[in-house]
Amino acid sequence: MVSIVDALLKGERWAVAKAISILEDNGIQAREIVEMIFKHSGNARVIGVTGPAGAGKSTLVGRLIGAYRARGFKVGVLAVDPSSSISGGAILGDRVRMQEHALDEGTYIRSMASRGASGGVSFALRDAIRVLDVAGFNRIIVESVGAGQLDVKISSIADVTIVVLNPQTGDSIQAIKAGLTEVGDIYVVNKADISGANALYNDIRSLVVDGRDEVVVLKTVASTGKGVDELVDAVEQSLSRKLSNGYKEMLRKRVESELMDIMLSMLSKVVQDRMEREKEEEDSIIEKVLSREIDPYKAAESIVARVVRYE
Repeated sequence: MVSIVDALLKGERWAVAKAISILEDNGIQAREIVEMIFKHSGNARVIGVTGPAGAGKSTLVGRLIGAYRARGFKVGVLAVDPSSSISGGAILGDRVRMQEHALDEGTYIRSMASRGASGGVSFALRDAIRVLDVAGFNRIIVESVGAGQLDVKISSIADVTIVVLNPQTGDSIQAIKAGLTEVGDIYVVNKADISGANALYNDIRSLVVDGRDEVVVLKTVASTGKGVDELVDAVEQSLSRKLSNGYKEMLRKRVESELMDIMLSMLSKVVQDRMEREKEEEDSIIEKVLSREIDPYKAAESIVARVVRYE
């Protein structure tokens, strides 16, 4: 692990790839890497990109990479894809639309499986951000799966969250109402050159921006790059505003969210292990629920109570 971490601190790409693979395996070595790199992390800024499927997120991210590289930033991209139900791996693989940047030493692109995590955010994703951070990538873009209301989870790991919508997705406004109204710092009407873009832009302004002066609404045409520089300007202005006002409190909430996720995962494993060790008791409780002697909440409470006492 020492050699990998040393190479990470030098920004070597092989070490980035190896470290993220270890993190995705989630074994003992993953914990060792996090422990060794954690004190070196915290320097990068994280940009979340979310929104309904088909909004053009990947194309827009590809354009963001180019714009940030032109400004001298090193850019890491973590594209969170749906997990395969068989292998657990990312279904889509590295995004085709971003591959023009794949050979650029100042860019690193990686697809990661959501592995069923809430909002498509796995533990490995948070730690992969740390890996890119310590490897010198100072702007890290996280593109999420676009899973509707669950996608609001991305705001718990990003410094700035971009919500991408386009007039062709008929459920765009429903997606906004479903929960994306509260997470976006910047709302982007992509494919702004097609019919309905102005109406969507106005809808977003009336539904989202009212009373939130810090929220920005922009139009882009990702296929041509139109509006992308303005989007980068808006992201940087939002970052600057947050760094000077309330950033520490935002980080505190982020740590609280991560700790809660970790603790719940640990407790879930404890419960599963306990129930496997005491199969007869588990079967007895299940039978009581089936026979309506106790309700599911009482059953769960009895299991949790035994686990807490046991541990």
